Amino acid sequence: MSNMDHISLDEYSRKWIFTHQSMPIPSEDLAAIKPMSQAKSAQFWKDNVSKQSPDSERMSSQDWPTSEANWSDSVNWMSNWESDSEGLPEAVLEHIDWQDDVTVYFCYEKYNVVQTTWSIFKQHWKNFLFFDDGPILIGRRRKQALWFTTDGQVKLGNRP
Repeated sequence: MSNMDHISLDEYSRKWIFTHQSMPIPSEDLAAIKPMSQAKSAQFWKDNVSKQSPDSERMSSQDWPTSEANWSDSVNWMSNWESDSEGLPEAVLEHIDWQDDVTVYFCYEKYNVVQTTWSIFKQHWKNFLFFDDGPILIGRRRKQALWFTTDGQVKLGNRP
């Protein structure tokens, strides 16, 4: 991906979730959090999430995330999020057995995708989930996926 594909964190509308006083992320980790430009986000969303739908609320039956067959389980993430010490739920870490350096894409909606690595996401997942508007996490060249829902559940599944 070229530099044109990303915007600086300073230009990112949701930058505050990564710099919030209650959960500040150290600057060396911030450097690994790369919001994609709107154009690149839209292309990525179209290729990997949904051809028609602009966000996860309005998915059609043609979109792979709406097919129950693609999801094997669902666990609560909210209780871990609200606790001071908890990382991602155990079931999530068992489902996603990726190496730390795997590139991941946290897809909030069509024009809002953030690229980072699995280790950065694991460490700072609570920041990403300040917005829980149905984001989907997918990894580069990986089948496993996570779909965080607003009711505090995360679906564990595989892309077709």
